[in-house]
Amino acid sequence: MSLTPHYDKLKAAISNPKCQDDKRLLEETLERYYDWVNSIKHLDSMGQKRVYQMVDLLNNYKDFLEVDIIGKRSSAFLKRQKGQLKLDNSVLEEFLIYLVDNRIVNGLPTDFQIDCGPHTAFMSLSFRPTGIASLNQNPSIVLKEKDQDFTLGKTIHYQFSASSHFENELTTSGQLYLSVFAAEIKVNYDKTMFQECAGTASRLKQGCPIAKYYALVEYLDMLPEDCRLTEIDNVFLLRKAKRLPANKRSIIKEIEKQHKDFPIAKDVMWRFVEEMQNFVDAVWYDSKEALKRGSFI
Repeated sequence: MSLTPHYDKLKAAISNPKCQDDKRLLEETLERYYDWVNSIKHLDSMGQKRVYQMVDLLNNYKDFLEVDIIGKRSSAFLKRQKGQLKLDNSVLEEFLIYLVDNRIVNGLPTDFQIDCGPHTAFMSLSFRPTGIASLNQNPSIVLKEKDQDFTLGKTIHYQFSASSHFENELTTSGQLYLSVFAAEIKVNYDKTMFQECAGTASRLKQGCPIAKYYALVEYLDMLPEDCRLTEIDNVFLLRKAKRLPANKRSIIKEIEKQHKDFPIAKDVMWRFVEEMQNFVDAVWYDSKEALKRGSFI
């Protein structure tokens, strides 16, 4: 999967015939995108300081894109379709990739390249024989997967065969992406989205019980709930803000004021980084330690 999801969405919008009235604005945004990415890459800080500086740069870019470009200057089409075009939440998708950096997270693998960013992630694998005779044929595999906005993981390759010699005609081969740390990114987050995330988290952890699953939300559109009653590990409220009331959502002054009053919070983003760090540091499972602990887990 791409490591530049926001760039990809910008380029796609520039090439989209329906966005031609906004092409000049989108090209201007692309230039600002290059400035944003270069500014991140040229930071010489580490750890929490680096994350805080990155969040400052993130807020500046998102204010430019969402307030100045889309809110004030774009066509009605772009205002309506920004979510469908993924111009807004893809910014955070790309930003999170820059957090997977040994200047921020200690202990990342050095002997192989861990995958990160948006991926179609493994949920479950099952067998579907079509009849008794099919048990001696190449196995029919049903692989359930789901797109995730942000992941840490690795591609796993598999082979199943009706023969111990793994002849080609009796063997099914394939690959899956095993996500061990995932996050769903939402601009607005309502009750339905929360329930969908809870279902996704449950299915993800059925396939990989040690996995972690989070939601990163800009604007809350529901009453907060105790996510410990679900398989969601936490919901981070990046702006510590509720969604604007319906009668204010199209008023640019209200949008601009909300961005100014409730920028993406540095401390919340740092808490998410700490979750990633704790996960990287943890021993996910060691059966030899069970007798020392006096428990299986």
